[in-house]
Amino acid sequence: EFGTRLDRVKNITGLVEWYGKNARLRELVNLVVVAGDRRKESKDLEEIAEMKKMYGLIETYKLNGQFRWISSQMDRIRNGELYRVICDTKGAFVQPAIYEAFGLTVVEAMTCGLPTFATCNGGPAEIIVHGKSGYHIDPYHGDRAAETLVEFFEKSKADPSYWDKISQGGLQRIHEKYTWKIYSDRLLTLTGVYGFWKHVTNLDRRENKRYLEMFYALKYSKLAESVPLAVEE
Repeated sequence: EFGTRLDRVKNITGLVEWYGKNARLRELVNLVVVAGDRRKESKDLEEIAEMKKMYGLIETYKLNGQFRWISSQMDRIRNGELYRVICDTKGAFVQPAIYEAFGLTVVEAMTCGLPTFATCNGGPAEIIVHGKSGYHIDPYHGDRAAETLVEFFEKSKADPSYWDKISQGGLQRIHEKYTWKIYSDRLLTLTGVYGFWKHVTNLDRRENKRYLEMFYALKYSKLAESVPLAVEE
C-alpha cells in the first residue's frame, strides 16, 4: 500500500498480519508498506493505536529483514518511482482496505504495470477484472487473501510470463477504461444528454426552487430581518 494515512479502514496492519502468518508468502517475497508518518508522533488516537499494533506485529512475527515500513509519501513523482522499483523487481501491489470508495492508488499501480490485488469492497472491484487485470481480495478473509498472493507468486516463479500477463492485463484495463480522455469524453456526453433533455422537457427545476423558497420563508427571512440596517454618518 502506498502513501496513505494509517487508520483501521485502510487495513494496513491487517495486510502485515496476513503476511506475518503465512510462511510460504514470506519465503516468496518481502513486504514494503508506505503509510503513516514514522518521523513524528501522531496526535490521532486511531492512528496511534494502529502504529502500536504495527510495532507489535513486527515483534510478534519477527519481520525484521523481510519487512520495510516507509512513511507516507506526499510527492507524486517519488510515489511513481516507488511503484516502478517494485515493478522492476517483479513484485505486486496490495490494497487491503476494508472499504475503498474509488481506488486511485489501484489505478496508479496498474498504470505502472504492477499486478494489483485490491479489496472487493468498493471501487477497486469495478476497476479490476479478477484473474485478468488483477485480483480481488476480501479483507475479512485475510488467510485466503494471502493464499491468493502465494498462488500468484508461485505461478510467476514457475513461469515468468504469467507475471507479464497480469501486468499487461492491468495496463490494458486502464487504457480501455480509466484514462483522462475516456473520462472527459464521458463527461461531455453526459453534459450533452442533460442539455438535450433540459431543452426538450422545458425543465425549469421547479422542485429546487420550491425547496429553496421554503428555506427562505422558514429560516433566512427571519435572519435577514434581524440584521440591523446600515447607519449613514
